[in-house]
Order: sequence, then structure tokens, then C-alpha cells
Amino acid sequence: MIGRISGILLEKNPPQLLVDVQGVGYEVDVPMSTFYNLPPTGDKVSLFTHLVVREDAHLLFGFLTERERMTFRQLLKISGVGARTALSVLSGQLSITWGVEDEMLALAWEETGGPLVQIPTSRGFGTRSLMASVESQLGGQALFDWRTEGLICRLVVPLAREASVPMLNERFEELAAEQPFQQVS
Repeated sequence: MIGRISGILLEKNPPQLLVDVQGVGYEVDVPMSTFYNLPPTGDKVSLFTHLVVREDAHLLFGFLTERERMTFRQLLKISGVGARTALSVLSGQLSITWGVEDEMLALAWEETGGPLVQIPTSRGFGTRSLMASVESQLGGQALFDWRTEGLICRLVVPLAREASVPMLNERFEELAAEQPFQQVS
């Protein structure tokens, strides 16, 4: 097993690197969480590694932290999850943004970069529960945009409970027009 390599970072082509270790060039696949934190090419880099030996290939996966490598190894223990899927899961990113405008709180949740997902044909229990809670308890609305590469969810909630429904609907339609969402029944 190759547990760690240190050398000069020669090339960066997501998700693959080429690392020169005393004249031997190692091709290493890395998650995007590692890729984004790499030094510039030509600089020294150290990576924790995991070697996958298959009948047709030897694949080396690299991680900047021991924690990432441990997570990768735990993912490999899940039935049906291979090295590429585990790498994809580690590459996922979550972004949460919010803003206040016209007495409305707009919250956007975006998940991208993980494994490709199937776009749902109907709303599941979690989606229906969130929508019901936002609408009945907060007087707001929720929009979902499922894509094969992730999910975007927008919540629009009035800051004052007295906000009129027509005003809320107008603001919600403006936000929806800024970024189109798929209709899921």
C-alpha cells in the first residue's frame, strides 16, 4: 500500500494530478475539496493516499488531510460505492446564502459537485414536510430546482407576520424569475 507521497506538483487537471517523487511521476485522483487547496504547480505537495488495485488498473487517490482519506475509506465500505463514487461524494459542495429585501428573508441552499442524481418525478416526504412547514408556520414559500448535478432550494419568508400574501407572491415570482426552477408535481 502507498500511504503517502511527497513531491513536486507538476500538473493539475481536475480531478487528476501529476506528482513527481524523485523522478517518478504519480498520477493521483483527488476530490475537489483537495484540488481547490493545492499549492501552485511547481511547488512541493504532500498527500495521504489510498491505492486501489484492480485487475485492469492500479489507481492512486490522494487527500490533503487524513480525515478526508478516512472518510473516503468509510465510503468504500458501503455496498455499491466504488472509488469513483466515493471521490465524487467527497467533491460535493454546499453553499448557503441569504439576504433581506423588502421585509422578506430569502435563503438559498445549493448542493453541487456530488454524485449525479436522478431528478425526482414527484415530491418526497421531506420536500412536502419542508414546504408545509415554511408555508403554514412561517407564512413563506419554498422552490426547488433538482438537477443531475445537485439541488437548489430557495425559501422566501416574510420578516413580519403581517406581510400580505399578494406581496409575498410578487416577491416570490421575482426570485423565481431570476433563476428558473423545474416544476415537480
